[in-house]
Amino acid sequence: MTSFKDLEFKGLVDLKDHDPELFDLIEQEKSRQWRSLELIASENFTSKAVIDCLGSALTNKYAEGLPHARYYGGNEVVDQVEELCQKRALEAYGLDPEKWGVNVQPYSGSPANFAVYTALLRPHDRIMGLDLPSGGHLTHGFYTYSKKEGTRKAVSATSVYFESLPYRVDPETGLVDYKQLDRDAGLFKPALIIAGGSAYPRDWDYAKFREIADANGALLMMDMAHISGLVATGEQASPFDVCDVVTTTTHKSLRGPRAGMIFFRKDERGFEGRINQAVFPALQGGPHEHQIAGVATQLLEVMTPEFKIYSQQVKKNAAALAAKLTSLGYTIASGGTENHLVLWDLKPQKITGSKFEKACDAVCITLNKNCVPGDRSAVTPGGVRIGAPALTTRKMVESDFEQVATFLHEVLVVALKLQEKSGPKLKDFVALLDGNAELKSIRERVNKFVTAFPMPGFDPKEMKYQDPMGPPH
Repeated sequence: MTSFKDLEFKGLVDLKDHDPELFDLIEQEKSRQWRSLELIASENFTSKAVIDCLGSALTNKYAEGLPHARYYGGNEVVDQVEELCQKRALEAYGLDPEKWGVNVQPYSGSPANFAVYTALLRPHDRIMGLDLPSGGHLTHGFYTYSKKEGTRKAVSATSVYFESLPYRVDPETGLVDYKQLDRDAGLFKPALIIAGGSAYPRDWDYAKFREIADANGALLMMDMAHISGLVATGEQASPFDVCDVVTTTTHKSLRGPRAGMIFFRKDERGFEGRINQAVFPALQGGPHEHQIAGVATQLLEVMTPEFKIYSQQVKKNAAALAAKLTSLGYTIASGGTENHLVLWDLKPQKITGSKFEKACDAVCITLNKNCVPGDRSAVTPGGVRIGAPALTTRKMVESDFEQVATFLHEVLVVALKLQEKSGPKLKDFVALLDGNAELKSIRERVNKFVTAFPMPGFDPKEMKYQDPMGPPH
């Protein structure tokens, strides 16, 4: 019988040799990213430096607790990693460490938001956030009502444990209806008002939010997940001037790894201890120090002049895309954009965002169906959300985004023709996509166009699948 000591040591075997099946799937995903137009507003391409952190030995270490107050030993190095991340986070947003603190342990944005609610609210306290069909986020308190069942359905844990009353955008302008928020907050008296959203193409009036919060004794929180990179570079207004708490993810316009952060004011209200306790031990276990390291090294980049230029280009590219689609006769929610994303209203073309998303998938264009002003349901949204961060990372500029808009126009023309044949059902529409000659032609041109641009994080020349048309079937 073979003894343990006689077993081959496999701790240094590469994934390619250890698990060829999984290695192949990762190589397929690299190929997909390289040859696709990535337009999902919440996605970006992070750097090799960040990926090096994510695949580092830091993933081995348990570090429950806070720096210098851990529940395990051997944290003398990761304490320095986490403190470096905290220091850089405050520096990147220009915050005084005497007045602001930050917890960098949240696994992502949703856990960060729920940690704030857990820390600062009691069960069934009242909150107000932007309605999901208006561009808000699930964690801001979204719920639905079923006429058929006569029941109110909580969609996220936020609406399970807290009482939520949403505010909305004006269906005509697409802008936040601050008058409605002011009126309803006066009646509802929320404990917390949440600014921010996941599909809002304009900047936020923080002074107005603060005024309404103060008038009703509410705390004010900003979820800046989508625009955090733009805030750090001064390309969007700063929520830190008036908000009590600010949460963010780190992988969207900030271009880091998938993680989250919570910024809080240091004052007599004691947010620091309450939020730290909510993150751990209330909601999470050991922090992912390899992610925290990735955030730290990305924040170093965020503070460079080059990242400022990148953020400016993101806005220019989003504006160029919106302008080109408008020139083609299409409707853009709110009439344009002031940040990284565009909301394209497809209701005038009488096609759903769901169908258009599937048609784009067929030609290697990745975007997502999304509610637009006037929609009532997130299940059958009337438009799509288009983001500029990822393709700007690949060095595209305004003229390139005009070409992207042209590709989108071509796909829509084909999709409308297919809908005439398929009828209203999505499954019948999708069945016509495979093998369509016009879509195949667009896909080939998309692949050729996008693979001419550099790819961060990995070298396409080292990929298993280097054909712009994709892996063989």
